[in-house]
Amino acid sequence: MTSSALGRDFRLLWSAAVSSRFGDALRTPALALLAATLTRDPRVIAAVTVAGQLPPLLFGLLGGVYADRWDRRRTMALVDGARAAVVAALAVAVALDRAGIAVLLVAAFLLAALGTLFDSASFALLPALVPPAALPRANGRLQAGTAVAGGFLGAPAAGVLFATAPALPFTLDAVTFAVAALLVLALAPTTAPITATGARRGSVWGEIGEGLRWLRAHRTLWRVTLLAAASNLAISGLLAVLVLYALDVLRVPPAGYGLFAASAILGGVAGALGAGRLAARLGTVPALCAVLAAQTVALTGFALARHPVPGGFALAVFAAGTVVWNSLWASYGQQHVPAGLLGRVGAAQRMVGLFTAPVGAVLAGLVAAAHGTVPVAGAAAGTFALVTLAAWWSLRPASPADAPTSGGTAARPAPHPSRRT
Repeated sequence: MTSSALGRDFRLLWSAAVSSRFGDALRTPALALLAATLTRDPRVIAAVTVAGQLPPLLFGLLGGVYADRWDRRRTMALVDGARAAVVAALAVAVALDRAGIAVLLVAAFLLAALGTLFDSASFALLPALVPPAALPRANGRLQAGTAVAGGFLGAPAAGVLFATAPALPFTLDAVTFAVAALLVLALAPTTAPITATGARRGSVWGEIGEGLRWLRAHRTLWRVTLLAAASNLAISGLLAVLVLYALDVLRVPPAGYGLFAASAILGGVAGALGAGRLAARLGTVPALCAVLAAQTVALTGFALARHPVPGGFALAVFAAGTVVWNSLWASYGQQHVPAGLLGRVGAAQRMVGLFTAPVGAVLAGLVAAAHGTVPVAGAAAGTFALVTLAAWWSLRPASPADAPTSGGTAARPAPHPSRRT
């Protein structure tokens, strides 16, 4: 998955990302299965999802500021070390049979809060490791590598490990975070972008405002961000009840849930490897519109499926579209935003794009509690159909003239089916 042309530092970053994703692929299904063993109330299970979605809204912009102020390499290593400690504590609680819903809520919140700073730093660090022209390839390799680690190694084993010992997936996840931290520390030191440009630091709120203005001033990226927010309403709702839908509607056995979730990772691999070719053939904006259309069809098939095989296939197609979307969006932003603004502008885009995620999870929990999980899948497909129509209408007038200027008045960039990032 890696390439010598991308350099040693990229290989280290790739290895750290793969290690961390392997642990995530163990923890995410295990956390869902653990919640399902404690309660079958979809509102409570959805609450665990919401706990992991609030921190980006509460702290995302602040994380962007400090990702631009602090050394990004050290920041990422410190965050991964802290996340290793949190997951290790969760593993101990599970082993001692002390992991109630409250513990799951706290763990999900803490991991997501730390992740806001990590995401901003990692997004801003990549352009310092590879040439601008190699960014689409690098982003594709990162997503493909993490998809393989999760789909072919982590996710299929999660259900089996959880059935063997519920604490085991969380223990291994803590180890992978620690390994990732050491790999990031091995990266060559980079100069902090704000210090390098000689710019004087303003107030935290002033720097946050600068990132928001960059995002709002770029016509195409602003519209794509709003479309991402609308699609995240559907994605979050589906993720909030996915484990119940798989177990109760598609009749996936608990021990096979990790394998079922791996179908999305497999789709993600295909999407990551094909994203660059799709953009080269269609152009970035038309490719994004085509992705939305394909995801609408996939979600419709998922909502109609009543067996693990067609359900898993539809989920794989949907996940492939998400990875293509994220790869193209991220690469474009990384190529256009000045280094000293990457953390803040990326955080602003993620915050706006994810603003609807908790709303989607809450609505899904309420609807599922009253009417079951099937209407949630149908509503997700309907939402994507509306988003697709809006994309074909609103993005058509967009043009390359939106490219940012050196004065800082434009622009910005930046999963199982992950959210738009």
